[in-house]
Amino acid sequence: MQTLQIRNSVCKNFLHTVEDETNYKTNLIYFVHGTTYDNASKKCSGWKQVELNELGKEQAANLGKANANIKFDVIFTSDLIRAIDSANIAFPGVPKIQDKRLRECNYGDLDGEDKHLIVYEDHVDVPFPNGESLMDVEKRIRSFIDDVLKDYKGKTIDIVAHRAPQLAFEVITKNITWEEANKCDWRKTGDWKPGWKYNID
Repeated sequence: MQTLQIRNSVCKNFLHTVEDETNYKTNLIYFVHGTTYDNASKKCSGWKQVELNELGKEQAANLGKANANIKFDVIFTSDLIRAIDSANIAFPGVPKIQDKRLRECNYGDLDGEDKHLIVYEDHVDVPFPNGESLMDVEKRIRSFIDDVLKDYKGKTIDIVAHRAPQLAFEVITKNITWEEANKCDWRKTGDWKPGWKYNID
């Protein structure tokens, strides 16, 4: 028998805790990559390849130290270099799998442009010019979760990826709307977490 305890309100509740006597739940911890040169310049990278700056490398190293007591069975990253490097710095020696479905939202013509041009609320179901919508991101994350449950059920999994996929996990695992997820985004509320924990059936 499983008891799901949801703490706080939707906006406050970024962490799920599960008492699972049979340990059949798949435990997933989601980290966002470290600071990049684009981040420091207040630009949004999307599918653009951009490297971590020195602060980002330091953040990744600290992330690994802070989570050294967790034994991950596997680490998934997107195939974008900022996520790959963050995972390699933070968790050396742990098997890693790159998955394109974990990429940031494709901002299309706006990849690499100033971040004030990236308004998620306007692109829930309307794609960015020559890019994706947030619902497109949700679709690929649902596919990713389905595959994880087939191959890694009951395992402890780490993901190192990006903003839009993390919000998609909020939408999927908490059964909330994109409007709610965007409203509660820590980038707006300042309620940053060192990692988001999700338990998926």
